[in-house]
Amino acid sequence: MFSLNLDSREPIYEQLYSNVVKLVALGVLKPDEQLPTVRALAKDVGVNPNTVAKVYQMLERDNITYSVIGKGSFISPSASPEALKLSSAAQLINEALGKALEIGVTKDDINRIVKEYLEEEGGTL
Repeated sequence: MFSLNLDSREPIYEQLYSNVVKLVALGVLKPDEQLPTVRALAKDVGVNPNTVAKVYQMLERDNITYSVIGKGSFISPSASPEALKLSSAAQLINEALGKALEIGVTKDDINRIVKEYLEEEGGTL
């Protein structure tokens, strides 16, 4: 269910966090569904349990999960797939726009690129 790229420059904890967010956004993980225990997930993906614990803390901080003492971590009913999709998309777009501006692409060129892309995909801006 969770996949990691150990050769990636992205830290493992960020990859795990992104995996959970993606699975919630796609509706694979449903509200109130229990996540694997920290130890079970750590063993399953081959990482230190402290890494998984950090991810679970981040998910709870961001209201994607909630924990029940003695029972584990669960997907929060307030973690709407639509909101997570939009949040993830905004983060990716912001990163791409920032990099484009850093290399000297103008705002007009960015607007043109986005408009062309959306027109090709059948959407409009």
